[in-house]
Formats: sequence, C-alpha cells, structure tokens
Amino acid sequence: MAALSVNIEVGEEEKEKMESKSEAAAEKERMKPWEQHAGVINMPRFDYNAPSALLHHSHSGFLITCSIKREKSATKEAMSILEKYVESYNSGSSESLERSDENKSAKKRRILTDETSAKCDEDVKSESIIDEISGGPAKDDCQSLSKADAPVERGFVLSLVKLTGSGLVLLTFPRENPSVTADVVSNIFQCLESGILKSPLWCHRIFPIQATCLLIEKELRAVVSKLVLQFINDKQNKLARPIKFAVGYNRRGIEETCMKNLKDNPKDSDPFPMLDRSKCFDVVASAIKDAVPESAVDLKSPELSVLVELLPLSGVPNGSLVAAVSVLPQNLVSVKPRLCIKPLISDANARNRS
Repeated sequence: MAALSVNIEVGEEEKEKMESKSEAAAEKERMKPWEQHAGVINMPRFDYNAPSALLHHSHSGFLITCSIKREKSATKEAMSILEKYVESYNSGSSESLERSDENKSAKKRRILTDETSAKCDEDVKSESIIDEISGGPAKDDCQSLSKADAPVERGFVLSLVKLTGSGLVLLTFPRENPSVTADVVSNIFQCLESGILKSPLWCHRIFPIQATCLLIEKELRAVVSKLVLQFINDKQNKLARPIKFAVGYNRRGIEETCMKNLKDNPKDSDPFPMLDRSKCFDVVASAIKDAVPESAVDLKSPELSVLVELLPLSGVPNGSLVAAVSVLPQNLVSVKPRLCIKPLISDANARNRS
C-alpha cells in the first residue's frame, strides 16, 4: 500500500509538471516573436507611441543599417555601443540643465538651507532638553532631509521605433538634441580608428539624426536652415568662403508604400511632390543658399553635407512621410559611390574579417 501511494504521488507530480510545461508553451505561442526574443537576450521592446510623436515633434536619434534579417542582432549591438558614448554626453547635458535650474533657484535654496539649519538647531536644543527629561535619543531630521534633497541621476532614454523596411534599426531620443548625435558618431569613429572600440559585427552604418520633420517643403526648408546655421555658427567648424556643400537624399523602401497609396487614391496625381529627388535637392539647396548666401555646390569635397533620409515608420497614417535630416562635416561622410554617412568599417576590413 505504501509503494502504491508513493507511485500515485509521483504520478501526480509528473502530471503537474506536464501541465505547467504546456501552459508555458501556450503562453509562449501567445507572445509575439519580438517579445520571445527580448525575453532571451534582454532586448528593448518597441515604443509604439514613438511614430505618432515623430509626426508632431522633431526628435534626434540614430538610424542603423544592417543586413536583412539581422535587425535584432544589430539592435543589441547598437545599444551596447551607444550606451557607452551617449552616457558621457548625456551627463554633460544633464549637468548643464541642472546648472541652469540651480542658477534660477539659487537664492531660494540658500534661504531654504538657512531656514532648515536654523530650524534644526532649534530642534536639537529642544530635543536635548526633552532627552534630559525622558532619556531618549533625538532623531536626526537634518540628515534625513539632506538625503531627501540628494540629486537623482537622469539619463537619456533611447526608444526603439518599429519600421516597415528591412535592414534598418531606428533609435530615438525623447527630444531634439542635434549636437549630441553627431558628436557621438564622431567619437565612435575615433575609437574604432584607435582600436579602443572593436569593429561591429552587425551594424554597417550609424546615421546621426539631428532633427526630423514631415516631408513637406515648408518644414524641410525650416529644419535645413536651422541646422545649417547651427553648423556655421559652431566655432569648431572652420569653413572657407564660399562654403562648399552637397546634398544626399535616400528614399529607402518608401517607393513601394507610395505606389500602394497611389493605387488607393488614383485621382491624386501627385500626392508626394517632395519624393521627387530633383524637387528635394532644389528645396534643400535653396534653404542653404538663403541661410548662407556665400555657398556653392561641390560633390567631390563638400565642407558640409545635408543628408535627408526618409524613415519608413510603422503605424502612421497613409500619406504621412517623416524625414530625418542632418548637417554633417566632411569627416563623417563618404562621397563615393554616393553621398552618405561613412561605414563603421571599411570594405577592406570587412573582406579580411570574412
């Protein structure tokens, strides 16, 4: 009888294990493939609010190119690289923000500190009298107050944005910060050249997005003018006159979406005029000329390059096209075979590695 009861208990335990395994398998089937992958290698999830935010506000960030079907590996690699370099710039920017906040409320803090110290002195005196009577220890309210007033560390949050195109990864900041993205990518190139940073396996290029806008002539012109003036006014950029510039335009994967929209709306003969390469070049060149009259096109050795990259965002209304715009120095771009951001590793190194 004892052996029979043991067998029954063992059988019930095995049954419970089988049921728990089947429940786990069913839960895994209900999960999306991305969530399954995230659970294994601790990857960030898509920020499904980001596409809508990009439609209404300008953002900075990074567009990473990689091989098709290697997006998840590239995402993990890009996050590990960017975390190192974004953190240093973020600490500087957060320090400047904290500094400005401190300047605004310096007097208030001094008054608060004086009042607090005076209050604590009074409390200590009164509590010492109470201690003499009761024999109990006094509480250190000043110490607890100083701990509560201790600064809290803040950090940039890179949001992973879902795209419809393959071979692309988009990471955005919660706000626009043009100088940070270009400086981060420049620092990455320097560390790769010096050997401090190992050559990436999955990420081909990291395009620093300084600003975004809707692909509308008025918005694109305004963003280009603003970024060009910021570039010109930056004392680190020593430019000769006339300033040589070039324009790059990439419509990666957008044509298919637009052709589908044309079939849905055959009456609208030209719903996306800015998709035309010549039209976009004319608008950008005109904006540069307006901002810097002493400027000329030079495709071989431009001192500044304006790169416009359409973002194939997922989950945006039909007809809503968002462009990423950057004004970059000569050391971050390559002009052959076409104007674009430099690859993280040269073709020769890629061949040797393979």
